[in-house]
Amino acid sequence: MKKIAIIILLLLGVQTIGFSQSLEESLEIAGENNPELKAYFNDYLAALEKVPQVGALPDPELSMGFFIRPMERFMGNQQADIQLMQMFPWFGMLKTQKDEASKMALAQYEVFQDAKNRLFFQVKNTWYEMYRLEEDIRITEENLDILKQYERLALIRFQSAGVGGSSSSSGMQGTSNMSSGSSTSSSSSMGSMGSGMTSGTSGKTSSKGNSSMSSSASMGEGKSGMSDVLRVRIEIKELENTLALLRDSRVPLVAEFNQLLNRNTDERVSIADSLTDTVLTLERLAVLDSITQNNPMLKMLDAEEEAYEAQKKMARLEGRPMLGAGVNYMPFSPRTENGMPMGGNDMVMPMVGLTIPIYRKKYNALQKEAELKQLAVQQRRENTVNQLTTRWSTALRDLDDANRRTKLYREQTDLARQTLNLLMTSYATDGRDFEEVLRIQQQLLDYQLRLITSIVDQHITIAILENLAATELN
Repeated sequence: MKKIAIIILLLLGVQTIGFSQSLEESLEIAGENNPELKAYFNDYLAALEKVPQVGALPDPELSMGFFIRPMERFMGNQQADIQLMQMFPWFGMLKTQKDEASKMALAQYEVFQDAKNRLFFQVKNTWYEMYRLEEDIRITEENLDILKQYERLALIRFQSAGVGGSSSSSGMQGTSNMSSGSSTSSSSSMGSMGSGMTSGTSGKTSSKGNSSMSSSASMGEGKSGMSDVLRVRIEIKELENTLALLRDSRVPLVAEFNQLLNRNTDERVSIADSLTDTVLTLERLAVLDSITQNNPMLKMLDAEEEAYEAQKKMARLEGRPMLGAGVNYMPFSPRTENGMPMGGNDMVMPMVGLTIPIYRKKYNALQKEAELKQLAVQQRRENTVNQLTTRWSTALRDLDDANRRTKLYREQTDLARQTLNLLMTSYATDGRDFEEVLRIQQQLLDYQLRLITSIVDQHITIAILENLAATELN
C-alpha cells in the first residue's frame, strides 16, 4: 500500500519543460532573407525606375549631311548641312506620364506588401503548428510515463495477490494437521473417542471449505491483476507508436519553417514554452473597416484605377500636336569669282516643327481602352471586397468556435483529472475499476490535446485577420 500511495503522488506531480524563441525575431529574419519577398521588392524598385524614364523629354534628333563636292551658292561653297531638333510633348503630357508611372509603381509596392503579409502569416502558421506538435509530444510523453507508472502499480497489486494466495495455502495445511492431531489424541476412551471423531471430522470439513474459498479468491484476484497489466501494456504500445509518429512529424515542419526564413532545412528551431488564450480586442466591424482600408490588394486596385485615369488623360493629350524647335547650321567657304573672293559666311537658321495627329481612331481607341481597364479594376475591387468580407466572417466564426472549444476542453480536463484521482484512490484501496482508470486517462489525454489545438486555432485565426487587415489587431 505504501508503494501504491507513492506512485499515485508521482502521477499528480508532472512538470513541463519548454523552449523559448521570439516569433517576432523569426518574422524579422524572414522579412530580411526570404528570396521571394526580395524578388517582389526588386519588382517595386524596378517600377520606380520607370518614373524618370517617362518624365524625360524625347531625345533630340541630330542630322548631318556633307557634300562630297562643295555646293556652289551665292554665299559661297556650302560644305555641309547640319540640323538639330528637339520635340516637346503637349503641355502636361510629361507630368501625366510620371503620375501614371508612379501609380503603377505604387500598385507594385502593394503587391510587395501583400507578399510580405502572406509570408508573415505562413511563418506564424508554421510556428504555431510546430508549437502544437511540441505540446502534443510533451503531453503524450507525460501520459506515456503515467501509463508506465500504472503498469508498475498493476504489477505491485498482482504480486501482492500472489503472496496472499501462498499464505492462504499454508494456513490451510496447518489447520488440516491440527485437526488430524486432535482426533488422534482423543482416541484413548470410547466415549471421548466418539466425541473426538465427531469434532475432528467437523474441523477438517471447515478447514477445507475455508481454504477452497481463499484459494479461489486469490486466483481470481491474480487473474484480474494480470489482465490489468496486459491492458495497460496495450495502451503503452499504442501511445509509443503515436509518439514516434509525432516525433517524425517534426522534420517536415522544421524544414518548411527554415525554408520560409531561407535557412538550412535542418537548422534547429526553438519554440516558446507556452501560448495563452488570446482574444480580439477590436470590435468586429472595426476589424472589417480596417480590412477595407488597409488590405494591400484593395490598395493595389485603387492605385491601378488611378493609373488608368492618368492613362485616359494621356490618351487625350497624345491626340494633341507635338511641338519641335531646332536649328539648321550651314557652313560655307569663300569662292573666287573674277579673281575676287565671294561670301564665305556660315548660316544659322532657327527651325520649328509640329506633328499633325489627324488619324483619330487610334487616339479614341487608347482612351476607350483606358476606360474599360478602369471599369474592370472597379469591378475587380468590388469582388475583392466581397471575398475579404466572406473571409472576415469565416475567421470570426472560427475564432468563436476556438474560444468555445478552449473553454469546454479546459473544463473537461479539470473534470477528467478529478474523476481520475477518485478512480485511482479506489483502485489503490480495493483494486477495482482499473479498466475505467485507463479509459479516463485516455479521455484526459484527448482533452489535453484538443485544448492545445483550440488555443493554437485562436492564434492562427487572429493571424488570418491580421493578414487581411495588414496590421496588428491585439
